Amino acid sequence: MGHVLQGSAGSELDLQTSARPCPACSTPADSSRVRHAERVDSAQLDGFAFAARKAPELMHWRLLDCAACGLVFASPAPSAEAVAAAYRTAAYDSQEESRHAADTYGKLLSGVLPTLPGDESALDVGAGDGAFLDVLRELGFADVAGVEPSRGALEAARPEIRALIRADVFRAADFEPGRFSLVSALHIVEHVADPLALLRGAHTLLQEGGAVFVVAHDWRAPLNRLLGDRSPIYDIEHLQLFCRRTLRDSLQRAGFSDIQVRRYRNRYPLRYWLRLAPLGAAKPRLLAALERVRAGSLPLTLPVGNILAIARKGGAR
Repeated sequence: MGHVLQGSAGSELDLQTSARPCPACSTPADSSRVRHAERVDSAQLDGFAFAARKAPELMHWRLLDCAACGLVFASPAPSAEAVAAAYRTAAYDSQEESRHAADTYGKLLSGVLPTLPGDESALDVGAGDGAFLDVLRELGFADVAGVEPSRGALEAARPEIRALIRADVFRAADFEPGRFSLVSALHIVEHVADPLALLRGAHTLLQEGGAVFVVAHDWRAPLNRLLGDRSPIYDIEHLQLFCRRTLRDSLQRAGFSDIQVRRYRNRYPLRYWLRLAPLGAAKPRLLAALERVRAGSLPLTLPVGNILAIARKGGAR
């Protein structure tokens, strides 16, 4: 089956879907284990369908539970090539939220920095407009690089940061093995067709004792379980959804050790939280009222069901 996506530059992408096994452990898809039936309306797919921090469309592929490892994953799902093409042409309008997220991630990472090996060098997979690369440089990383396929996000990057980002999907072969002391993948493992390959690639690129920093949605978090598929985490961008156990297991499969996984709180402007809330027809009026009283930019920190993982190549230092 195919769904037509109208790209931001006016191009049309046909997201043909096909069955696939569990991307974490390769167990064949079991159609008797449907968690959520497919809910996709091609008429609603536009240039923001694969954009970062967009307003929720409440659409998703058919999602199955893996009988072996517990991962929630899409099957049928679009191919890696179709997804990459969709990200390249995706619109982008989330610079304000990007900086808030980058600041949060920098604070979460600060305790890890003294334990990293050698001269601190970092790769950010899915760098967006480069806000986290900026934070990494502020934290003292001398050698930073990013990978980002979205043209819209790259155009929003400052020129000196844009020069540090490879305009492409992530391939470990594009970088020297053992180059980095840190590899970050911040809300990326849900989006790629082969998350295990991404984590294994990160392992290859790290120095001994280096760390991978992963951020993901936790479908088992209380808020996400309460909302069910009205939660923004259920989205056509997300080809799989993790919990603390499945993220830990995937990092172990990729060769990492000394794995720490925990929940954390996000800090964003009030208008962004309201955009995510499942409020139906009342949402535009509430957003307008928020801006009238000039409260949209007020930052608010909330536990909304996200997890972070820090894991090592070769164990703790």
